[in-house]
Amino acid sequence: MIRVRAAGLLLTAAYLCFVAWLLLRPHYAAWVPAPNLRPLATIRSDLASGPLPAARRLSEGLGLLAPLGVLLPMAGGRVDVPAFTSFARTVFAGLMVSLALEFTQTLVPGQLFDVDALLLNTAGVAAAHLLVVPGARRRLRQRRPAVTAPQPAPAPAGLVP
Repeated sequence: MIRVRAAGLLLTAAYLCFVAWLLLRPHYAAWVPAPNLRPLATIRSDLASGPLPAARRLSEGLGLLAPLGVLLPMAGGRVDVPAFTSFARTVFAGLMVSLALEFTQTLVPGQLFDVDALLLNTAGVAAAHLLVVPGARRRLRQRRPAVTAPQPAPAPAGLVP
């Protein structure tokens, strides 16, 4: 389990660095739209643009932080955690990472806050967690050797009560 946890911590840190590099680069444009503070407004406009552009934009939003749905529990290194507790903890952490990225983007030229990106990123973390983590934990519990209770020491010969 220590190896899994160490690998999870390393991969999570590397992935977060990659996402920060990807999202926090300046985008220089002559015109920048207003920040989106209305839930589902960007998603509606994406759906109105046609099926292929909408699928691309929505899958980008869902897939950006989805690996955290697997990497965060892996970094925790726990196998015997209640499923709902693990799910709630992972989704909350994904929400906080997404929120931190969205707020940090407002400091970068050409980047704006979008509440729909927050919703899609969090949904991607939740979906990845539900698809991978319960099965992986089940397999890890099955592979783990069974812990047997210690046997009492035999009584010395000749001292039978």
